[in-house]
Amino acid sequence: MKIDKSTIKKIAHLARLEFDEDGVEKMSKDMSQILDWVEQLNEINTDSIEPLTTMSSEVNVMREDVQGEHLAHEAGLKNAPKRDEDYFRVPKVLE
Repeated sequence: MKIDKSTIKKIAHLARLEFDEDGVEKMSKDMSQILDWVEQLNEINTDSIEPLTTMSSEVNVMREDVQGEHLAHEAGLKNAPKRDEDYFRVPKVLE
């Protein structure tokens, strides 16, 4: 499939890209090759093939959630470099 310069320029505008004339020619050639490859993939019969959900055959091993001992509020704030009653004090990040 051949992609013309006007299509490349429109795609570049939508993607907020800038190309000079040499870049437009190269991008047109590259995108045409990509679309030709996709057309080749469409010719393959995939009726009997299950869709992939992941490329890995690994299976997640899950563990049971167990409620443990929680850190007391005062103990959590004990080593805070700066605190304001019940909260940590941190430097302002946004102005």
